[in-house]
Amino acid sequence: MIEQVTLETLRLQLRPLEFSDAVEIQKAAGIRDIADTMISLPHPYPDGEAERYISRKQNEKEAGSSVTFIIEKKEEKGFCGLIELRDIDHEHSQGELSFWLDRNAWGNGYMSEAVQVLVRFGFEVLSLNRLYAYHMVRNPATGRVLVKNGFRQEGLLRQRVQKWGQYEDVALMAILSQDWQSILET
Repeated sequence: MIEQVTLETLRLQLRPLEFSDAVEIQKAAGIRDIADTMISLPHPYPDGEAERYISRKQNEKEAGSSVTFIIEKKEEKGFCGLIELRDIDHEHSQGELSFWLDRNAWGNGYMSEAVQVLVRFGFEVLSLNRLYAYHMVRNPATGRVLVKNGFRQEGLLRQRVQKWGQYEDVALMAILSQDWQSILET
C-alpha cells in the first residue's frame, strides 16, 4: 500500500481521492472539451463511472500500483482536477503520470504546479527512477506542461489511439530521477 499525504504548492492542495469527490468528478469529466484530448476518458461520461473510478483507484492504491490526488485551489476549496501516478512498476522503478483539469481552471499554470510536486513525490517518496506520460499530439498544452517540468519526448506513437472514430498520434514523454536531480541543482 502507498502511504498518501496531502501535497501543497503555493496555490494548490493535492489531497487523497475520496468517494465524496464522485459528484465533482462526474460533472467535470462529462464535459466534452475535457474528454476530447484525454486518451482514456469516455464521452459521454457514463453515470456511476466516477464511483467505479474511485473504487478502482482505491484498490490500486492498496495494491501499491497507483496513487491519485484531487487538485484543489487553496483559496477556493473545491474540485479543480485530478493527477495520478499509475501503473507503478516497482520492479523497474517507474510509473505513468496522468492528469486533467476542470475547464474553469485552464490557462492559469495550475497543472504545472501540480506536476512539479507530484514528480517530487514520485522520486523522493516512492523512490521511482522514471516517470513517463502520454499525450495526444494535437494537445500541445499538455506537452508544454511536461517539458516545463523536465520531461523529454522519447517517441511518437503514430495512430496509437482511436478517439471518436479518428486515429490519434501520441507523444511519449519521460523524466528520469537523474534529470530531476540536475534540474534541482540549477
